[in-house]
This record gives sequence, C-alpha cells and structure tokens, in this order.
Amino acid sequence: MTDLQTTFDAVPGFRAAGVACGLKKAPGALDLALIAADTPCVAAGVFTTNYVKAAPVLLDQERLATNASGIRAVVINAGVANACTGAQGMKDAEQTAAVVAGEIGGAPGDVLMMSTGVIGVPLPLDKIAQGVKAAAAALRPDGWPDAAQAIMTTDTRPKMAAVKVQSNGGSYTVAGIAKGAGMIAPNMATMLCVVVTDAALEPPALQTALIAAATASFNQIVVDGDMSTNDTVLLLANGASGVRVEADEALWAFRDALRQVCVALAKAIVRDGEGVTRFLTLRVTGAPDVRSARRVANTIATSPLVKTAFYGGDANWGRILAAAGRAGVPLEADKLALWFAPGEEGQDDGLQLVAGGAPTDYAEAAATDIVRQPAVRVRLDLGLGDAEATVWTCDLSHDYVTINGSYRS
Repeated sequence: MTDLQTTFDAVPGFRAAGVACGLKKAPGALDLALIAADTPCVAAGVFTTNYVKAAPVLLDQERLATNASGIRAVVINAGVANACTGAQGMKDAEQTAAVVAGEIGGAPGDVLMMSTGVIGVPLPLDKIAQGVKAAAAALRPDGWPDAAQAIMTTDTRPKMAAVKVQSNGGSYTVAGIAKGAGMIAPNMATMLCVVVTDAALEPPALQTALIAAATASFNQIVVDGDMSTNDTVLLLANGASGVRVEADEALWAFRDALRQVCVALAKAIVRDGEGVTRFLTLRVTGAPDVRSARRVANTIATSPLVKTAFYGGDANWGRILAAAGRAGVPLEADKLALWFAPGEEGQDDGLQLVAGGAPTDYAEAAATDIVRQPAVRVRLDLGLGDAEATVWTCDLSHDYVTINGSYRS
C-alpha cells in the first residue's frame, strides 16, 4: 500500500468533470459535477439519519436497494439542496438523472444524484440540463480537481484523497472527493462524498466496508453539531484493475485503504469548517463502553462554551468537565482526569490539568500556550472502564456566525 495522497489525477475506468451552470451566485463558479464509469459499477451508500431527507437522498436509497450492481454515474449540484421540495423535488431529481443517462448512455436508474445548498428551493431544471450536457462533454480521466471544486458551497478549498493498494499480484486505487464546512455532526454521513475504486467487490462486502469506514471517519467529526438533510457518502467499484477483493486478507487491505481515504477527507472537512481557527482531537478514554465514550465526546465537541473557549485561547477546562457531566452518561467526578497537548497527533498526553476530578498544580501559562496552537489534543479519562472514542472537532468563531447569518443573502 502506498502513502496517502491528498490529490489524484485519475482512477482507471472513471471520468469526471466540473462545470458552471449558474447555480452559485459568483459568475462562472463551478457548481455541477459529473462522475461517470465506463462500465456498470457495484455501489454502496450511507446517508443522513435526519428524518427530513432531501429528494436526492431518497432517490439514491431507492436505486441502491434495487440496482446496486448497475450504477454508471453520479451527478452533484451545489447551490440548491432540493430538500423540502415535496413531490416535485423527487420528479426533478429523476429528471436530472434521466438527462445524465441520455448524455452518457444507460438507463435513468443507473444514475445517482447529490445536491447541496439552500433548503426549500426547487432545482432550476433548465440550468441543470445545460450543466449536465456541458459536464458530459467535458468528462475526462483527470477531471477530478474540477469536480471537487464544483461541489463546494461554503468550503474554501476542494478536498481529495487517494491510496494505491498492491493486491494479488496487481494493484488498485481507492480515491475520493468530499465537500463540507458547516452542518457537520457525527451521525452517519455528515456531508457529501464520492469514493471510487477500480477494485472488484460484491455489493454486501462493499456496503459493509463503507459502513465501517464511515463509522471510523465521518461519524467522528463535529463542526457545529447540525446534521444536514442531504448528507450522503457513495462508494463505486468498477473492477477495471482486474483485482478481485474476496479473501479475508484482501478485504482487510481494502477496508484499511478505504478508512484512510475517508479519515483524510473527514479531517479535511473539520480543518475547513466555517470560521475554524483551531483543529481539535478529542479523545475520551476510561469509559464503560464505546457508546458512552462517544456520547461524552460528542457532547463536549458540540458545546458552544467549549468551542468558544478554544477560539479565545482560554484553557477553561471546567467547561469540558461540565459538558461531560451533562452527556447523560453516569460519571464519578472524583475519577476524572484531563490532559492538553499541542499538535494533531502524538503519543504524549501532554500537560495534565485535572486528576481525581480536581485541578493539578499545572502552570496556567503552559496550558494557555497549548490551547492557542492551531491543533490541540484533548484527552479526558472517565476512570470507569477500558472503552474509548475519538472525535475530531474545532473551535467556534465570529466568522461562523457571520457566514451562517447571511447564508441566503
């Protein structure tokens, strides 16, 4: 397996494009992406658990349930979410897929769709149709950077990742693009993401691998605690490499590569979160079970008081303990321990601020210096067991309010 790459040129058997069709406010901004496979793909998907689901989410769920081995394309538009648009929204999604099928071949049921943008606004089908035709004409093996840019909304930069795997005397690639900066919360799919591979897998194995990868990546990120109506992660496998992933060892290698790509994309989303100035790795250890650890970690990660303290460079650790205490998990305050450390990764826990539920004799200046770093690691030990969970999150700044206060204007 080769090292993770944060960009890529091509994946055999796939072509991509990103074009402008007038959905975004900025003139000439890329806002429609098309990813097409030369042959039918096995596909898998995970979707928002929000009960208010956008039309493209419902469309994709239906098609994966009936045609998981025949997907030919994914079309993605930015600027309009096609959520809360009623029966017309589903018709518009179906019509968009039909236009794609007409351009690249195949049936409308072979096309999946994603949308992102303002909720409650119908798709302008005339612009979408023009964009699809332009994108189909622009499809090329190295069109991924344009596609990654076209799916952005409040993102400031495209997000890409790829890993190459040596397997069974051959090799294959796992590569993906994603968008996301706001409405990010850890509850199965927290943005839009398309991952492709030229390996060959059966639908159940592909779906199982995607669920595991999403659990270890997209379900472990928080920007603001909100979950979108459109969150979707799709995985397409076309088998163009000739490498068939079936044996246990080969499956583990594929799952590891997929996890690496998804983790890289998930972290990139947090780093590019709306108004973000600090990247935080929050690790909760010593929990009685993983569910409890996740619940405590998520509560801390979504606390406005915790997030604003980090934005201000204030080592106000009491907010972390207070958030943990209201997570709905029974805790024993006199068993809590807390550490801060600089950097995104590292084995050293760093500076211990709390032991036995009370402050240690730490230097406030040292704690302040740590929390003012661009990346900070936080470990909270509950002292109740061996389970743990990690969440990647960020601070909450003035810019977040500004961006979201004027999102539609």
